[in-house]
Amino acid sequence: MGNLLYLVAVVLLILWVVGFVGYSAGGLIHVLLVIAVIAILFRLIQGRRI
Repeated sequence: MGNLLYLVAVVLLILWVVGFVGYSAGGLIHVLLVIAVIAILFRLIQGRRI
């Protein structure tokens, strides 16, 4: 489960960078970034508990 969250976070960060550089889609880019950051933080918090 943890690897899946990490994968989703990386994919969202890549999509954010591509969207930010290639095409400005308004607030969607920032929403993707926020989701990716939340997923990474969740992964870090979950990893410390185990």
